[in-house]
Amino acid sequence: MAKTFSPKRLDVKSFAEEGATITGQEPLRGHERLLAETHGRGAETPVTWSATGEVRNPLHVAPEVWLHLKAGTQLSLTCQRCLGPVEVPVAVERSFRFVADEQTAAAQDDESEEDVLALTASLDLTGLVEDELLMEMPLAPRHETCPPVHLVVEDEGFEGSSARHENPFAVLGQLKGPKTGG
Repeated sequence: MAKTFSPKRLDVKSFAEEGATITGQEPLRGHERLLAETHGRGAETPVTWSATGEVRNPLHVAPEVWLHLKAGTQLSLTCQRCLGPVEVPVAVERSFRFVADEQTAAAQDDESEEDVLALTASLDLTGLVEDELLMEMPLAPRHETCPPVHLVVEDEGFEGSSARHENPFAVLGQLKGPKTGG
């Protein structure tokens, strides 16, 4: 009988030993930090993800515990050129190798190409999904071509907004007086 695994409290080692796969989809509103980046836009946009566990070298003295993660969503971010909303697809595909503790993870993470995390019996997989998507966001989101922007110099509701302004040089000319022949 196959075990059921909770994405909020995932026992990574058991998950990997089972070679299990877990998938999920929830609205963006369930990921507070991602939603904050959109300023509340697109709260119902789905965030989809899947995770698969794997044990490499299972007969070795120290078998390797792996978690393979895929996640994606569409974020309504603010364009850095026109300051309007821009839809940006954000996706991640990453593998994590788990080690015995935080000290080992810190020591090996700098030296290895893969991401190394400390093995835990209660990993918040949805939090990991959110962390990875946040790191994949563009630093300066922008449109390929920004939509045209209509700029208004005057406030149409302001009294006298259509009043004609005198040319300041004409005003100076009037102060100077008429030319006298010499």
